[in-house]
Amino acid sequence: MKKLTNPVLWLVIALLLIFVGSFAASQFNSSGGDVEVERIYFETPRGELSGLLYKPEGADQNPRPTIIATHGYLNSGEMQDAQVIEMSKRGYVVLALDQYDHGHSTNTQEKEVVFFSFWPHAIYDAVQYIYEQDYVLKDENNNGVIAVSGHSMGGFSSTHAVMLDELDFQENGYRKIASSLTMGSDYWWLSFLGYTPEDINGSYGPRTSGKIAGVYDEFFFDNEANAAGTPVVKKNYVGTEEGQGFLGNPANAQADEFYEVDGGVRVIYQPNETHPWNHFSMTSTGYAIDFYDMTFADYSDVVTIGEDGQTWIYKEIFSFVALIGFFLLFIPVILLLAKLPFFNNILTKKADVLPGPKTTGSKVASYVLLFVGGLVPALFFTAWYSGDETGLRILTQINIVTLVTALIVLIYSFVKKAEKNIKSWSIVMLVLSVIQYWYLDGREKFIATTETFGGPTVNPVVYWAINVAIILLMLLVSTHYFTKKSEGATMAHYGVKASVKTILAGLIAAVIAIVVGYAMLYLVDAVFKTDFRLWTFAVKTFEGHHVLALLKYAPLFFIYYFVIGISVNANTTGEKFNGFKGYVASILHFVGGLILYLAFHYGLLFTTGVAGYPSESLSSIIVIGLVPVLAIAAIFNRFLFMKTGNVYTAAFLNTILMTLITVANTAIYTVI
Repeated sequence: MKKLTNPVLWLVIALLLIFVGSFAASQFNSSGGDVEVERIYFETPRGELSGLLYKPEGADQNPRPTIIATHGYLNSGEMQDAQVIEMSKRGYVVLALDQYDHGHSTNTQEKEVVFFSFWPHAIYDAVQYIYEQDYVLKDENNNGVIAVSGHSMGGFSSTHAVMLDELDFQENGYRKIASSLTMGSDYWWLSFLGYTPEDINGSYGPRTSGKIAGVYDEFFFDNEANAAGTPVVKKNYVGTEEGQGFLGNPANAQADEFYEVDGGVRVIYQPNETHPWNHFSMTSTGYAIDFYDMTFADYSDVVTIGEDGQTWIYKEIFSFVALIGFFLLFIPVILLLAKLPFFNNILTKKADVLPGPKTTGSKVASYVLLFVGGLVPALFFTAWYSGDETGLRILTQINIVTLVTALIVLIYSFVKKAEKNIKSWSIVMLVLSVIQYWYLDGREKFIATTETFGGPTVNPVVYWAINVAIILLMLLVSTHYFTKKSEGATMAHYGVKASVKTILAGLIAAVIAIVVGYAMLYLVDAVFKTDFRLWTFAVKTFEGHHVLALLKYAPLFFIYYFVIGISVNANTTGEKFNGFKGYVASILHFVGGLILYLAFHYGLLFTTGVAGYPSESLSSIIVIGLVPVLAIAAIFNRFLFMKTGNVYTAAFLNTILMTLITVANTAIYTVI
């Protein structure tokens, strides 16, 4: 059994998972070495675009049909893995593009309206670059044999690229784009640029064009639902006026059927999928393969047409193996550091385990508080993240009641000379209530995208996290003064009591562990051109502006990870939480409510056709991303508290690591 607790052994296991998983992932990513994969950068009038270029062997001598595929809001080019791998192994040159201010691409434009600063020109700027490359096929009339494809926001960019290309065709007489395939996007956001569906449909010309329109897409394909503010409902895009217009208004239009329009061919596919599901779908990937087989059937001498079978999923599986190794790596690194002088200060004397609640009432109260602490982050997620007026009103009312109660109790405690616990509780609760009122009242200011805080989705997540921390701290203070203090609880039992050396050693140990982990990632990226990921959850390399964003956001996220760490430590003590049960309880405290949120939201969508929160499109997808991040944070928090006796090392590790993962995977505006 000693071997199983040896950190050196676990370090070796973590490294093996990372490198074996990454090597195997790279083999599927590069089709066994038949496809060269490299990250490229190129300047544009609006900044610098980057992407992973997949170039089949022989493309330099024998130009190929080329596909530019890009991602949606908050993502990066790697989210197009399925389409990219399948088409590059069939002989196509493929560019997996990072749009402006996403991934490794940067945007130097001034951003009057931030959302419209990157996607309108991203793909067409990439088309201008890729068209000039020798490995890209052109026909005898200089028309480019290029397809553009994008998911969600990438779909807007693809559609707009076609429109811009058609305008250029009117002047130069040739088209650079031969085909377009969008996933998870309609014309909704293009309408804000002043275009009508008729304008857009008239721009496709003789190109082959397709749309993948998920039946359960959270955002698009039902303009009436969008206009009503309840877009998360079951869709039938083919049955809408816009969908029929795209298909040329045929009688009895059907999904999966090809229609000739304006000399081109058009099709709408309707898989039973949600918006992010398109990324991780054998069905949608199969539609894309069939679409390109039909589009480029005349080029079977340079690309493979009609090949069955999909292998991209194996790349995802082995990238997931590497992802497990990446997170596992931090534990042995920190434990090994703890054996060194100075770093051994992270190991503090553990407080004796509290006997736990003695009365039935205190037992019930402890479970209720644990339950409420797990549910609150989900119950009011839509209020904090999306600004739901009902939720914010309820929170404000509760806040005012709490503030007034604390003030009355404080006055009473001075007048009647009440015991110290009551006085201390009322003072702390009064201060927290005032802070909460100020924070709730200033929501719009705190979530605004600014030059300092340039993450348009990170800002509301931070706002949610700090609000959760305030409420958890209120619950923690209340349970401490009214139950746990009488049971003998001290700051040491919560993992708070520590010396300056302990805190500093914990911070430096966390930083070193993260440097080691990301050094492995950069090595994997350089050697194998892969990262660590599963579906939408990914650990990516980053650029300099991501580090600046980390330094700005980390202190704010630390408030959350520190407070929730204390809360979990306080509520998962005693024999009943030993071993595996303790980890389960910790995870549920972090994400139990969010899991119920997703089950309620999507369970109703799939069974009734209307989601549990029909107005919550983006926020529900954000919750999907939060669950794995916070579940891993819960494990780190539990393990390191049990090993070190304090909350600091885990709080620092979770703050820096999870913040860096967040900012590297979303849109960070570099110029406002």
